[in-house]
Amino acid sequence: MTAADTLTHYTEPGPFTDPGAHRDALLTLPRDVGPLLDALHGLLIHVHLTWAYEVEHRTEHDETANLRAAQDILDRLTADGRPLAEAREPHERIAGTCRDFTLITVAVLRAHGVPARARCGFGAYFPVPTMEDHWVAEYWNADEQRWALADAQIDARQRELFKIDPAFDCTDVPRDQFLVAGEAWRRCRSGEDDPNRYGLHSLDEFGDWWIAGNLVRDAASLAGVEMLPWDVWGPIPEPEETIGPELLALFDHLADLTFDPDTAADVRAVYAEHERLQVAETVFNANRGVKEAVFPES
Repeated sequence: MTAADTLTHYTEPGPFTDPGAHRDALLTLPRDVGPLLDALHGLLIHVHLTWAYEVEHRTEHDETANLRAAQDILDRLTADGRPLAEAREPHERIAGTCRDFTLITVAVLRAHGVPARARCGFGAYFPVPTMEDHWVAEYWNADEQRWALADAQIDARQRELFKIDPAFDCTDVPRDQFLVAGEAWRRCRSGEDDPNRYGLHSLDEFGDWWIAGNLVRDAASLAGVEMLPWDVWGPIPEPEETIGPELLALFDHLADLTFDPDTAADVRAVYAEHERLQVAETVFNANRGVKEAVFPES
């Protein structure tokens, strides 16, 4: 597949980025990344940060944070008939995680014909001494002919909350501030970094098993299936599980492909060849503690 074919591929919706009947509604949102991120701040709220916006946490917040498909999120956003270009009050926004901010960003950009994909990895710009589990969008900057990273979650309130430098550009996140999972894996395998710095501070869970899980989720995302951050299937290790030689070799291969944005698309062939790597019909939702169908019948 040529570079041009790859770019075209990432303008096409996948099962979770397909807006369905909401495509025209998505086209009312900005094509330019900066204004788009601003617009999404008025539509979504992080499920674990509702308090920061003086919003009482509700059961429905947990429900929407477990929606896998953009179409389902958009169903909720448009249920009251208001256009997507109209910002909602914080208590009216749909709750999700960094993955959902990313998913909708990717869906909008693809609807506008901009190549984009969701990336799973770790952020360095949060007020903790560790590398935090995180998702961002990776989009093609046509003017500069390169892939750039965009973080749709970080708004003015979170900049204040997390003490993020005002100069930090969420439309072009530096690659030393967000590490895709493959880069994190390579650094830790080489001894350059400590895997026990990578995970989620709020859960006090870290380690190579967490990096490996994000590596598999990132590979699936690059192959067009953007899973929830707590979905577990196939080769994703259990917490504190010792990773054996066979899986180490697989993870090394995935990392060698995905750490570089210019070769990341090549992981699709590996994903297609390894049945165990592919998202199963049912996965374990670790957030809910249950097995769930990934693509429920309509």
